[in-house]
Amino acid sequence: MEKLKDLVYLNLSFNDLSGKIPNCGPFAKFSMESFMGNKELCGASRFHVMECKEGKGKPRNIAIFLKYVLPSLVSVIVFVVLLVWMLTFWKRNKRREPRAEDSLDVALRRISYYEILRATEGFDESNLIGRGSFSLVFKGTFVDGVIAAIKVFNLDVQDSIRSFEVECQVLRNIRHRNLVKVITSCSNLDFKALILEYMPNGSLDKWLYSHNYFLDIYQRLGIMMDVGNALEYLHHGHSFPVVHCDLKPGNILLDESMVAHVGDFGIAKLLDKDKATKQTKTMGTVGYMAPEYGCAGIVSSMGDVYSFGILLMEVFTRKKPTDEMFHGDFTMRKWVCDSLPGAIKEIVDSNLLTGEEGGQEIEECFLMVMELAVECTADFPEERITMEDVAGRLKHTLHKFTHNTS
Repeated sequence: MEKLKDLVYLNLSFNDLSGKIPNCGPFAKFSMESFMGNKELCGASRFHVMECKEGKGKPRNIAIFLKYVLPSLVSVIVFVVLLVWMLTFWKRNKRREPRAEDSLDVALRRISYYEILRATEGFDESNLIGRGSFSLVFKGTFVDGVIAAIKVFNLDVQDSIRSFEVECQVLRNIRHRNLVKVITSCSNLDFKALILEYMPNGSLDKWLYSHNYFLDIYQRLGIMMDVGNALEYLHHGHSFPVVHCDLKPGNILLDESMVAHVGDFGIAKLLDKDKATKQTKTMGTVGYMAPEYGCAGIVSSMGDVYSFGILLMEVFTRKKPTDEMFHGDFTMRKWVCDSLPGAIKEIVDSNLLTGEEGGQEIEECFLMVMELAVECTADFPEERITMEDVAGRLKHTLHKFTHNTS
């Protein structure tokens, strides 16, 4: 191995190896991180291993066989026997073909940097499908044909490593049909990426503001029902609440069936049960942040409820909370409140009112949604309703109007 001139990276840590570490060739530039967890190795002091002595580091062949080879051989034989048994059992009891998401789990369990490089054609600009504060998202096609979204973190940006770690921590503890699924990760000292389930219909932001796309009122209601279900799960679905902290159209992705999935948990918070926390550095998107979060850094599930209310207003009015018409005390919430209930035609997305069919029903649906949005965006957290109640109200609204149209 000393003659491998092009060897630039080596990681033999925690392999229970023994013997002398070479000191020439590429080994001259390796550090202790390459050999950690191997108590029987010896070599130069910079590797933090014991000093080599004559006769040490070269155990007898029989001892090596008994200590290292034999246990491994037995393990391999046991594994093969179990594998054959499981394959036989599976063939006899096969009840269904694996779903696409099952095949993703198998295909992408271990991904290397070079596989990602190949899948994205060297991170080519043509494969760039998203851009965030800490990362770029590329569409990647792997050699087996599997397509995934690859979120590559910019390690030169402050807090990007923390964002990667938070997202890994959150997404390995939660699982819901309306959350973007993380398949695996690729991480070393110089590169960090998440391999995500690919969403072929892109973001909600694209569908709201691109001229080539359109969502009718029932599609918008269904998407917000999906987002509400995701937030209800995050806040109430397991032992610790998760607060997303950055809910906006760009972080809501749509699959091939137009089912919404909430993504980007880079600044999310895991809280103790029914508690709030305070942070000194506020991170989020202006216009969507709750007042207590933007001003005082107070994080709670009620902050997500506020963001959801703003999102409801935006989705059905097609007006961003940062639009130039909103300034000073005249906010999106005030604009909506001042228009209820008599002037809703002035604020509803005009694209929803084209044509005469179902006009009254659309107005009634819009009014119910806006009243809910106002309740979500109360100035004080204790005055807002919970995501459990929000999801229940949306479900009732969706059932009422889609049932009438069917």
